[in-house]
Amino acid sequence: MILGIGIDVCEVSRIARALSEPTGPRFRERVFTAGEQAYCEARRRGRIESYAVRFAAKEAAMKALGTGWADGVGWRDFEVVRRPSRAPELVLHGRAAALAESRGMTRWLVALSHSGPTAIAWVLAEGEPPTASRRVRRRRGAGAGSATPRPRARR
Repeated sequence: MILGIGIDVCEVSRIARALSEPTGPRFRERVFTAGEQAYCEARRRGRIESYAVRFAAKEAAMKALGTGWADGVGWRDFEVVRRPSRAPELVLHGRAAALAESRGMTRWLVALSHSGPTAIAWVLAEGEPPTASRRVRRRRGAGAGSATPRPRARR
């Protein structure tokens, strides 16, 4: 069952600027895992596009998880892993992995693309939602179960 979908578009020039500024090394360390950095740096000519599409994937994954920046989720909690002759994979770490598990999200699919000035990523989270006993109960609004009792009908 699909439990979350996220998509993000990133301007490659924005990431190029962030990486070339004096704070570029700090940005790289704060946002990308060591494995992502190694992969992107090995790409040489395509390294900026590779960083940009991974940045987009992290944003899309946060949307699919349904947290954004809430609940202590960070950039390095999401990692795009590329194995030889295989499609890219999204691996969750830390707080993002714990939240995904609590929400029943067990399988993550990612699609990446970049062309010219734009990088785009699409993320889908699959799994089974938690059972009713594990869900947090919501308060009822006005109507059935509200604080004001309805009048009884006369017999």
